[in-house]
Amino acid sequence: MKVKNTAYWMRILHRYIGFFLMGIMAVYSISGLLLIYRDTDLLKKETVSEKKISPEISAYNLGKELGVKGFEVKKEEGDILYFKGGEYNKTTGVAKITKKEVPFVLKKMMDLHKADSKSKYSLLNTLFGICLFFFVLSSFWMFSPKSSIFKKGMIYAGIGFILAMILLFV
Repeated sequence: MKVKNTAYWMRILHRYIGFFLMGIMAVYSISGLLLIYRDTDLLKKETVSEKKISPEISAYNLGKELGVKGFEVKKEEGDILYFKGGEYNKTTGVAKITKKEVPFVLKKMMDLHKADSKSKYSLLNTLFGICLFFFVLSSFWMFSPKSSIFKKGMIYAGIGFILAMILLFV
């Protein structure tokens, strides 16, 4: 019986881990692309809601009550305070808030992408990161180091690494 070498096992693992991660990689690629354009209205739907709060509340407390980051009154006309994303009637205490959000499914995908160590997705994200790093390492066993494909691959890998470093530090 012939003993299987490291290259054989790396190719097998690379193949099946790749198939296993196809769905996760699709979600990460879509959510990553959406996150790039989160400062635009791409695929966002506008919703208007009303919230009844105390009349005559101060601008500082209004921002806290509404949960609006970086709250700032843009202008005031009579009893109406206008702020980014809405307005507040000082007399009635009614605030109208306009939000633009991506659809529910895309929002969930983006939450997965932005998860931190306290998130319920942290284990999945860690596993995904480890698997991606395994792909980097196992690719060295896909072709013989003496082959021209391997040598060209190393040139492309070097170019990709240099490009990433340039983009990070420029």
